[in-house]
Amino acid sequence: MAALCLYVHGMNVPGARSHGQLSISASSAPRDLLTDRPSRAGAWTAKVITLFPETFPGVLAASLTGKALTEGLWNLETVDLRQFGAGKHRSVDDTPSGGGAGMVLRADVMGNAIRHACRETASPLAYLSPRGRRLDQRMVQRFSEGPGLVLISGRFEGLDQRVIDRFCIEEVSLGDFVMTGGEIAAQALIDAAVRLLPGVVGNAASIEGESFSNGLLEHPQYTRPASWEGCDIPDVLTSGDHQAVAKWRQQEAERLTRERRPDLWQAYSDKDP
Repeated sequence: MAALCLYVHGMNVPGARSHGQLSISASSAPRDLLTDRPSRAGAWTAKVITLFPETFPGVLAASLTGKALTEGLWNLETVDLRQFGAGKHRSVDDTPSGGGAGMVLRADVMGNAIRHACRETASPLAYLSPRGRRLDQRMVQRFSEGPGLVLISGRFEGLDQRVIDRFCIEEVSLGDFVMTGGEIAAQALIDAAVRLLPGVVGNAASIEGESFSNGLLEHPQYTRPASWEGCDIPDVLTSGDHQAVAKWRQQEAERLTRERRPDLWQAYSDKDP
């Protein structure tokens, strides 16, 4: 039978924390990340289901993403998975069926957390998993164009497959390596998506010329001083000839892509002229 994909509304369960309007002023005291803060209606929203809500916003509170969060260009909420745990000790995991090492996140616990996170939203669900499709710029672009994301930070040996099938969860991986949990991966994905939102990066042209935006790696970058420890900036970049500069940058982007990412170069070369 085909998997039933749905969003269920109406559960009112404690466990969500909003980080909208986050202040990023310097402080010597630890920030209270669990204080409810107002969210901007209609803004792109990331909801993260995690056993460690205190790890958010983390690096997302810094630089452009932090400024945009404060300005209400996007919202961040955490859903504490432990709040949905079973029994006296709020257990969230159990031994794998069929035996084996480690523990697996329980279907009932995660299902309730997902229903809570997905109330009143149609945002897609993504599970940070080493067996997922590798994250790329095209995927990030797709995520940034929607209303937001509900992210599941994996732990232990993974998540009960029935939950993945039931909610049609997209599995996403940062690469061919394994981490202790999905929180860092979730922050990386959110950062990549948020910087594509209108108004987050002041100079839109800087996004257009970045690695992967046109199928190529980015060309080398230089700045002052013109000469440093015997190494000079390429003459073409100080020539004032904008056409020559553009040609040089294109050639360098192609060279780097051929040398470092043959897979990208092949895909770029196969594109229709």
